[in-house]
Amino acid sequence: MRDDVVLLNDTGQPIGAVPKSTVHSRSTPLHLAFSCHVADAAGSVLVTRRSLAKATWPGVWTNSFCGHPRPGEPVERALIRHAAHELGMHIAAITPVIPDFRYAAVDANGIMENEVCPIYTAIAGGPVRPDPAEVMDYAWVDPSDLEAALKCAPWAFIPWFTLQAEQLDFSTLTGRPQ
Repeated sequence: MRDDVVLLNDTGQPIGAVPKSTVHSRSTPLHLAFSCHVADAAGSVLVTRRSLAKATWPGVWTNSFCGHPRPGEPVERALIRHAAHELGMHIAAITPVIPDFRYAAVDANGIMENEVCPIYTAIAGGPVRPDPAEVMDYAWVDPSDLEAALKCAPWAFIPWFTLQAEQLDFSTLTGRPQ
């Protein structure tokens, strides 16, 4: 199956699709993506460090995983697919938390991200076995430590993660009973 990305107009409506390999450039069109924050039963949140092979923000810490749904693919199915591919893990209890998140950011190499990127949470359904082409490192962190790190060193994290953190309460993302 071809890995296409859904293009959007300024109001967020689908207007077509292009191959993922061609969408990110110095003038990236608005397109659909998603971000997911995964928690475990111990109450920790998974953060990942992007592979050095990534075209944008290589080696930078980010949320658990991100991706793009294919045209016609339900976002929940895309989340499950990406979690399996990038992290080698099953996820459960997928919940939308910020359905209208939108951002634009430019990497040091000039490549632009321009996405409507709904934010989801999920609960880990097993161990992390990351694909090294996607993830070079990962950590399960306490929500309060994550919030402190994002405030003290935002430059160490990918731009969309710091923007999402302004709208999220990480302590509510955990898989442990409240």
